Amino acid sequence: MLAGLLLLSGCADPDDDAVPASTTRGVRATLERRAAAVPAHDTDAYLAVVDPRATGLRTAQRRELDNLADVPLSSWTYRLTDVTAQGTDRATADVQLRYAIKGYDAAPVSVDRVLDLRRDRADGRWYLTGDRAGKDATGQLWQQGDVRVVHGEHSLVLGVGRTQQELRGIARTADRAVPAVSGAWPERWAGRVLVLVPRTVEDMAGLLGSPAANYRGMAAVTTGRTGGLDRAPADRVIVNPQAYGMLSTFGQRIVLTHEIAHVATRARTSAATPTWLSEGFADWAAYRAEDRTAARAAPELADAVAHGELPAGLPPDEDFGFADDSTRLAKAYEGGWLACELIADHWDEKKLFAFYRAVGGHSGRDGAVEQALQEVLGTTPQEFTALWREYLRSRLG
Repeated sequence: MLAGLLLLSGCADPDDDAVPASTTRGVRATLERRAAAVPAHDTDAYLAVVDPRATGLRTAQRRELDNLADVPLSSWTYRLTDVTAQGTDRATADVQLRYAIKGYDAAPVSVDRVLDLRRDRADGRWYLTGDRAGKDATGQLWQQGDVRVVHGEHSLVLGVGRTQQELRGIARTADRAVPAVSGAWPERWAGRVLVLVPRTVEDMAGLLGSPAANYRGMAAVTTGRTGGLDRAPADRVIVNPQAYGMLSTFGQRIVLTHEIAHVATRARTSAATPTWLSEGFADWAAYRAEDRTAARAAPELADAVAHGELPAGLPPDEDFGFADDSTRLAKAYEGGWLACELIADHWDEKKLFAFYRAVGGHSGRDGAVEQALQEVLGTTPQEFTALWREYLRSRLG
């Protein structure tokens, strides 16, 4: 059954003595009516909780609900976290909007919203007069325009401002990438992926809550929390349509396979996992079944090796930052990939999986790699680094 109710469980009552209990109950009732209207796509009921005098808000709310028309929601709830009263007839409510996409979200996405409300003295009900993002909240795709939906075999692609043909092409690529990831990662995972395709890189940045400059050179990124198996994140692969569109068919397949590998390994990735390992494994999964030489897959490192500029050590986290130095960034990704290739080649793929799990399962970053190298691979950081540098020479020289 599709849930569209006010989420009451675990919802602490606002404890400000200045807020009458009747105000809190009235605000909750308004949110409950609003939540129930979304899965039913009942425009009249959705707008019935908006102040009739707030014409601009009513127009915006109608547009947002229309934009959601084709999105397959499994739940849409509100959690009231705080109410601030301004007199007897005005209030501001802090709420968490929680929604989930049917068949794809293992846990709801939570979005902070701030709502302004007015109590009508004639009927005693509270009506919305304002609806805005909470502090540090990211935007949502349906706020950017009408959401087009394409259902793939292993994917669901949601796009704004993109053609149906373009979205179908992304779905086909994702459908090919998902089985490739399942073949590369031995543990059970959802085996499906949700892909968001906004209109521009600026819109992409709005979904991620970061400056657009961070993503101009990135064809896609993955969202979702890292952590243990009990933390079930709601992952999305978000495509930068400009950068993605410039790639070859092969490049698009590598990018989506890489990002989907992050989705599959999310539960085993933690703060203890260095970026070279998480990004390197994702690249390893993407290239695993492809017919590419190491030199073609790692051109920047190959050029460095040819000029006698062998890296001194594995790439640090800061080398993976979205900076202006694209060569440094490329070398970092290539170095991480070849480190994972080394483990799979010199030991075997099972050892690579065990190493990844061991590092991510460590209590913190300090000592995580060192302990896993010793316990899983029977080596030390110094020995592994020396072996990796020699591996670069042999594969790229």
